[in-house]
Amino acid sequence: MLYLVATPIGNLKDITLRALEVLKSAEAIACEDTRRTGQLLKHYEVQNKLVSYHAHSGPGRTGEILSLLKEGKDVALVTDGGTPLISDPGFPLVREAIREGIRVEAVPGPTAAVAALVASGLPTERFTFWGFLPAKSAARKKELKKASDLEQTLVFYESPYRAAA
Repeated sequence: MLYLVATPIGNLKDITLRALEVLKSAEAIACEDTRRTGQLLKHYEVQNKLVSYHAHSGPGRTGEILSLLKEGKDVALVTDGGTPLISDPGFPLVREAIREGIRVEAVPGPTAAVAALVASGLPTERFTFWGFLPAKSAARKKELKKASDLEQTLVFYESPYRAAA
């Protein structure tokens, strides 16, 4: 089984008991940054095999993880913080796992967009998650123009280095 395990966003205590169980039982943990995930695992005394899987991982790494899954091994996919695939790597792996008939299960937990939204004081009844805006100014303006016509709360991710732009 491929588990999509949400991990804490900042505070290591914001992990679910189920997430810890899955991380302890998985034969491998595919992660965006082995150093960051290593800190989390060390904190909770989890010593499972780490495999890097990030935005620049190619089809070869996806194939390696799929091979583990086809051997009947459980793999947990985590990101640096929050829920895998929400503006984080993992989609190619999940898509291929489903195509191969491998069971995929989400282990819910923190998601930065929802945490920010509920604490913002903005309406939460209807919202659109937009993810990261394009880095280039013209493309970013085009996306913001599209968003400006929506009559609901909009949630964007942005780097602190580009927020002013």
